[in-house]
Amino acid sequence: MMRFISWNVNGLRACAGKGFADIFDRLDADIFSLQETKMQAGQLDLNFLGYQSCWNYADKKGYSGTAAYTRMMPQSVSLGMGIDEHDHEGRVITLEFPEFYYVTVYTPNSQDGLKRLDYRMRWDDAFRDFVCELDKKKPVIICGDMNVAHHEIDIKNPKSNLRNAGFTQEERDKFTLLLDSGFVDTFRHLNPDLEGAYSWWSYRFNARQNNAGWRIDYYLISQRLLPKLKDARILSDIYGSDHCPVLLELE
Repeated sequence: MMRFISWNVNGLRACAGKGFADIFDRLDADIFSLQETKMQAGQLDLNFLGYQSCWNYADKKGYSGTAAYTRMMPQSVSLGMGIDEHDHEGRVITLEFPEFYYVTVYTPNSQDGLKRLDYRMRWDDAFRDFVCELDKKKPVIICGDMNVAHHEIDIKNPKSNLRNAGFTQEERDKFTLLLDSGFVDTFRHLNPDLEGAYSWWSYRFNARQNNAGWRIDYYLISQRLLPKLKDARILSDIYGSDHCPVLLELE
């Protein structure tokens, strides 16, 4: 059994002060992926016995960034998508293993007033092309904060968020396109009708206590990995960030 964890830590240095190392040890993942590390090289020495770490830092300090700790030795590691427009914010890490690719992604937010929506549309198209190319070679596992609540069931207040970043029809349609390209939303596959399952809550308005959240953190897999799918869960009892970790287990 392989166990994978993905977590938007909203600043790894801050999260490290809230028990990250203990949570890491307890979850005992084969690969533990992070988004929004908000770090540059050398700012935090956080190593775990038996794990190799891979980092993709944004050019801009204190912004974005991804990381992956892996117990399994990858055949290769690549950072970004090989597209200059998209590769300065530290948003993608791809680990290649004999049987699959493992992609960690922190999808750009469309921002207040949707001022980055046009860019987000270009990103979504580029990312879909990127993982589809990988999928031609071997199956792909995609994880991370994809900054979209796909359906109304994935958000507490759908009606009032229709034109807000992360729940626009444009973003949701791009996510549908990604799934239609040969990928499965593992959590929703196993829990098609489960309501109130969220992975992010605003720090405002006691949102987490009231479970007024969004499900924007995902594990997607190539359709041909479905027979190996054992579990996909949202670990909403784990604190330390405005997101909680999500889990995938494959045979």
